[in-house]
Amino acid sequence: MELIEVPQLIRNAERFREVVTILTRHGLADWMSGVPSIWPERLRGSADESMTTAARIRVAFEELGTTFIKLGQVLSTREDLVGRELACELAQLRANTPSDPAEVVIAMVESELGAGIDELFLKFDSTAMASASIGQVHRATTHDGHDVVVKVQHPGIEQRIVNDLEIMQKLAEIAEQQSERLTQYRPVDTIREFQRSLMRELDFQRELKNMNRFRTNFQDEPDVHFAKPYPKLSSRRVLTMQRLDGISVSNKAELKTSGADLNEVAHRGAVVFLDMIFRDGFYHADPHPGNLMVLNRHVPSQDPSSDGPPAKQVIGLLDCGMVGRIDDALKDDLEVALIAAVTGDAESIAEIAVRLGDVPCDFDEPSLVSEIHDMLDDYSDQKLREFDVSACLRDVTRIIREHRIYLPAKVAMLLKVLAMLEGTAHQLDPNFSLAELLEPYGEQAMRRRLSPRRVYERIKNRVDDWDHLLSILPKDLGDVLHSLKQGNFDIHLQHRRLEPIVNRLVMGILTTALFVGSASLWSSGVPPLLFGVSVPGMLGCSLAISMGVRLSWQISRVR
Repeated sequence: MELIEVPQLIRNAERFREVVTILTRHGLADWMSGVPSIWPERLRGSADESMTTAARIRVAFEELGTTFIKLGQVLSTREDLVGRELACELAQLRANTPSDPAEVVIAMVESELGAGIDELFLKFDSTAMASASIGQVHRATTHDGHDVVVKVQHPGIEQRIVNDLEIMQKLAEIAEQQSERLTQYRPVDTIREFQRSLMRELDFQRELKNMNRFRTNFQDEPDVHFAKPYPKLSSRRVLTMQRLDGISVSNKAELKTSGADLNEVAHRGAVVFLDMIFRDGFYHADPHPGNLMVLNRHVPSQDPSSDGPPAKQVIGLLDCGMVGRIDDALKDDLEVALIAAVTGDAESIAEIAVRLGDVPCDFDEPSLVSEIHDMLDDYSDQKLREFDVSACLRDVTRIIREHRIYLPAKVAMLLKVLAMLEGTAHQLDPNFSLAELLEPYGEQAMRRRLSPRRVYERIKNRVDDWDHLLSILPKDLGDVLHSLKQGNFDIHLQHRRLEPIVNRLVMGILTTALFVGSASLWSSGVPPLLFGVSVPGMLGCSLAISMGVRLSWQISRVR
């Protein structure tokens, strides 16, 4: 494929040349040398030998600007994909974006909200409080006298990001075609997922909806606060929200000076995130210290007239643009994994990892189970309070990566959030134990799974599955038999955990055949008879039902 034939690259030829030039300068474009184009001879960069490859990637991304910095930040959460060294290096990426001039910001606000700045706000500070890669934040006051902050998107940033994403997409395709080494990083899939995530982040209306959902989920917890958004003063590129008055968790010295109980802040902040994950299935996906505040107000822990413990400190959460969602199936898997980790069940953890991830054709499941078992043994002698959840997650991630299992983005994000959560809490309280906080969630998960309601739901789902199977089986079996008679029956299989699948398939066919045959004996009254019922038919149906229940249980474990 000629690069000059790609319309997107023609449209973005200058930016493409800049990207390739920077990658080349840092010795990161050798994989493009096999591409038939007019550029190959220019793609022989000399790397700085004093820097590691990971460091050169970080520096190159910083030079390439917003979109690549965002990509690096996302990849820093995918230790399972890029490895620990590169993930740690990319975690250092910070956008050094200058503020836009006041007249540009005001023009953007007026254009988006359809009114003059004086009509919209009583006061608007044209000097930015902070400037990030996508937007900048300004203080303002509404005509109702409420102190707010206004997040304004940088003009033209969306189009620049769209252009960069087109280039990234094409480079990812080239990487998969030209380099076996880069193929293991799934560049096309990674860029596609990154594109979806970044385009959502560009829509401030999504963040507004996230804030409202968090406020609803925690409306009965006065010691947790999310900023109130102002929909009438917000749009796709402008977001107005309540200004929170407090001290950032990143400023530990100021928190100490204010008299804040750091242990309580660490504990309460962690509980908030665990409730989001295990209770709500909707969580804030960026728990770094800069996004958490201790607000300048307290909530009485009990009747103020009585003597008792001091008032609770209020935890405020900022920047709801990056969120994660957990559906019921993933929540079930997470609960099983927690229980398995507590009980040392390496087989269940491996089974969940394989079921959730995408495994290679030559996948060695016994080896994965063995390595996870050895890993769990290393942590088995640790007391619960001393258990290092982050280290355990890193080890699990490393093992998964070594076996070339590709985890979905939502799973990788969840693992990263748990690790970040423990790290943030440790900055406040060195003795903080995430494992102790996780223990009751594991116990609750076990009780829920054994509850009559859950057992009933699982049985009902299995009955529905069998009902559907029995309704389509006669026709499908007829089609198979017809194809066999015609001599045109072909089976195409991809060997991926084939043995257990084939075993269950054979068991299902035998169970079905036994049930159908026995039912026929029963209905025909084949002797010997007991109280007018065919004994062979009754015994055969009973055995088939027993085999079906056993098979159904095995399938439910895989799910």
